[in-house]
Amino acid sequence: MGILSKIFTWWNGATIGTLFNSALTGEQVGTDAQGNRYFRSKKPGPHGRERRWVLYDGANDASRVPAEWHGWLHGSFDDVPESHLPPAKIWEVEYTPNATGTVNAYRPSGALERGGQRAAATGDYEAWAPDS
Repeated sequence: MGILSKIFTWWNGATIGTLFNSALTGEQVGTDAQGNRYFRSKKPGPHGRERRWVLYDGANDASRVPAEWHGWLHGSFDDVPESHLPPAKIWEVEYTPNATGTVNAYRPSGALERGGQRAAATGDYEAWAPDS
């Protein structure tokens, strides 16, 4: 189902139309450590601004865009991020994907997924009843 998923789904990477549009109207300016590719339009848009976009390597998840590329995508600076990056700090950690909705998501001790029990009511709540 590889070609069909490329035609009909947008959440599993770029569709065929997006890939063609990127090849015809855009120029690739760089890639990040995760393999995401960044593009800008060859011609300025209607208001004289260039259009910038990302093609994800894998699932379309905006949290996979590093901070430096996020700034470039939103026009904070004109040059590609490699020219603006400070040296990496020793305390910086590698990127970890957003785990919400997956098996690796954080579940506190009271979470239903962990078999936790809800704390007993303390008596400071009075339920509403339509007859009263």
